[in-house]
Amino acid sequence: MTDRTRGDLCPGVFRPWPADDGALVRLRIPGGHLTRTTLLALLDVAEAYGDGQVHLTKRANLQLRALPLINGNVPREVVEAIRATGLLPHSDHELVRNVLVSPLTGLDGGRADLRPVTKELDERICATPSLAKLPGRFLVVLDDGRGDLVSRTCDLGLVALSADEVQLRVGSTNWGPVVPLQEAAARLTGLARAFQQVRGSGDDAAWHVDELPAVPHTHDPDPRLPATTEPPAYGEVARGIAHVEVAGGVLDRGFSLTLPEHLVVTPWKSLVSLVE
Repeated sequence: MTDRTRGDLCPGVFRPWPADDGALVRLRIPGGHLTRTTLLALLDVAEAYGDGQVHLTKRANLQLRALPLINGNVPREVVEAIRATGLLPHSDHELVRNVLVSPLTGLDGGRADLRPVTKELDERICATPSLAKLPGRFLVVLDDGRGDLVSRTCDLGLVALSADEVQLRVGSTNWGPVVPLQEAAARLTGLARAFQQVRGSGDDAAWHVDELPAVPHTHDPDPRLPATTEPPAYGEVARGIAHVEVAGGVLDRGFSLTLPEHLVVTPWKSLVSLVE
């Protein structure tokens, strides 16, 4: 199916990457929503065991670096410290909770609020044992119709066409059917299961839908699909909502203490802050 000679090694808490400065672990946050309280708790872990910082990724996830590594694993005390932050709720599925969502969905603009879909999709993925073996690079991208993620490469996804209708994505360039918003999470879960069944096995198994020989039952793009839009400028986006620049995509305690309680991690290595 591919020319690879090894399986996917995308890092997580239970599968750290042995970087030059120590173990690197990644924490998935479907939809990107995070509290300052949780962020400060994770910084406690980073300061006690790593480089003292939390690193943002282009998938709107969090990374810790320079952690201790013993026989290829992060020590149990570090795992338990991370678990205590609440950012490791589904140990078996930690590597596959890769759900990237328009950061401002349900907060400002967009055609539909995708937060309920994100929550349901994550719950369905984590309730399906077979999906724990999806590749750690498998990515679901949900665009709420504003166009900020419509051009993002993905394995599966959707784009909102209205407040209650979406078109599914199957791979980076293929379109699925138009379906009601309330059915989207179930349909995406079914497609993920279908991919898992056909991607092959062993070290040469496909990591991405785009690697499959063919994607069946594709559809024409709906004329209501949005054009690609740029990320919002830094600063106030709407009343009580700001797009906050994070220098180098790295958060330390001093900067984090200046943030409000409610945050959204973006795929642009920045934050959306919400002031109530």
